[in-house]
Amino acid sequence: MARARERARMPARVKRHLILSDGTIIEGTALGAEGVAVGEVVFNTGMTGYQEILTDPSYAGQIVTLTYPLIGNYGINDDDFESDRIQPAGFVVREACEAPSNWRSTRSLDQLLKERNIVGIQGLDTRALTRHLRTRGAMRGILAERSSHLSDAAL
Repeated sequence: MARARERARMPARVKRHLILSDGTIIEGTALGAEGVAVGEVVFNTGMTGYQEILTDPSYAGQIVTLTYPLIGNYGINDDDFESDRIQPAGFVVREACEAPSNWRSTRSLDQLLKERNIVGIQGLDTRALTRHLRTRGAMRGILAERSSHLSDAAL
């Protein structure tokens, strides 16, 4: 009974999709800004360093997938940026921590992505996505709310 009340208080999550150029469509929930992100889908298997990955120029224009299941638990701070802007076009995680616990944290991952207008997705199996990319090779993708005007031709 308590879980039902807890779920009722939680805000509804907007569905978002990762659509790969091979036709694969993966559903998750919105993270970060509203909009559409297009780019080559890549992955990183590191357990830490998500803020550095987000600001690493080598990821410019890509949609970065992190395989570690919980991202954002130590939050965002202004001292750990690698560059002055977020480099990836989009960001994919299994679960984004909503309440960071590090004393240096000034905001959450979701807040940073929204403030820098970066589209993200969470709630999908990032390890399965990584295996898919390793098996099928590099491919482009789109992060968006699925709608009839969004076609696979956009890839």
